[in-house]
Amino acid sequence: MTALEEKKAEDILLLDIQEVASFADYFIITTGTSERMLDSLAETAVDTARNKFKIHSKTQGKAATGWLVVDFGDIVLHLFSPEQRDYYQLEELWQDGRVLVRVQ
Repeated sequence: MTALEEKKAEDILLLDIQEVASFADYFIITTGTSERMLDSLAETAVDTARNKFKIHSKTQGKAATGWLVVDFGDIVLHLFSPEQRDYYQLEELWQDGRVLVRVQ
């Protein structure tokens, strides 16, 4: 999450979903204010996970759509434009998860 903060990601949320989902343990949900920023956030997350933790990932989506998903296995990173985050409201959908960290 520190790498996302350093790249100026907004409204970062770490959500523990272990008790409500079987496909992942944690969601990280954050906002980027432009397509370029969303791509940069995804690249930074992938590079950090690979270089620091030897974790491989798979990225889906395109910044132009306003939603990128980076799957690290037990952790799934959702990168949204402000409009798409407001539209999909994942925090509401996964409200039974436990908020571990919120950085505004």
